[in-house]
Amino acid sequence: MKKKIMAVIMAAAMTFSMTACGGSKADTAPGTEASTEAAADTAQETEAAGDAAETEEAGEAAAEITTVTPGKLTVATSPDFAPYEFYAVGEDGTPTLAGFDIALAQYIADYLGLELEVVPVDFDGVLMELQTKAVDLGVAGLSPDPKRESIMDFSDIYYEGGQSFVCTQANKDKFTSLEDTNNSEYEIGAQTGAIQVDLAQANSPDADIIQLTKVTDIVAELIAGKLDGAYIETAVAESYAKNYPELCVVLDVPYDGAEGSAIGVSKGNDALKAGVNEAIAKAISEGKMDEFVATANEQASGEIIEGLLDQ
Repeated sequence: MKKKIMAVIMAAAMTFSMTACGGSKADTAPGTEASTEAAADTAQETEAAGDAAETEEAGEAAAEITTVTPGKLTVATSPDFAPYEFYAVGEDGTPTLAGFDIALAQYIADYLGLELEVVPVDFDGVLMELQTKAVDLGVAGLSPDPKRESIMDFSDIYYEGGQSFVCTQANKDKFTSLEDTNNSEYEIGAQTGAIQVDLAQANSPDADIIQLTKVTDIVAELIAGKLDGAYIETAVAESYAKNYPELCVVLDVPYDGAEGSAIGVSKGNDALKAGVNEAIAKAISEGKMDEFVATANEQASGEIIEGLLDQ
């Protein structure tokens, strides 16, 4: 009992001593700590309020949007267009849809509070799905070609791209300018339904223009020597050239239309288009698009599958 009493007395004495010797510090610290905690709480409350307002705003936008399947954002894509969209093969051999278009589609779905559903089809199938309004969006590196405006609306540009002429390393000396591609002896490839067909017809009108459904088919024909050259979107051409050293991106191709890629939106769905544009603007301002592109380029340099899995 005496030991307990002495312990209490010593503890009280120490407390008094600390208070007396460190009076100014003790008086200041609690107030400072309280102020800091209050400021932190205020900052957290402000941030939470901002997030809540943003979520509410996105929720209100989503409430006004009608989609093919309620609660879902149905997106058509053509997975033969790395780094836009393709299948990345995991260590266990499982292919997973990847690419910065797919990442952006997921971001938009999350922003609108919808579940993402992706429908892989050939490129011309993307156009058909939009035309028949079987899907809500087409995300396939689409250029906002005015000739497509009768079957779809376009979002704002989300990625600035370019166009290129591609051939094999063995043929690169044949093509020092676009004028060199305009030869009746040449067979020049372009993807069916894509603006590259227009570019081929404009720059190589005397050549035999071979339209193929998938970019993978074009690349295979180039490597096999069945095509002399082809028109391919620059980022895609560079991705293929990394994976196939036989290929060479030889020429930049001027394009009078809108330089860059936009999302195809089901015709007349103005509320969805507005929501998509809001999401795109946010993704760009936050630097998310840069992250999506960087990740896609990294994945595209690994083992990938381009084209529909059932083919």
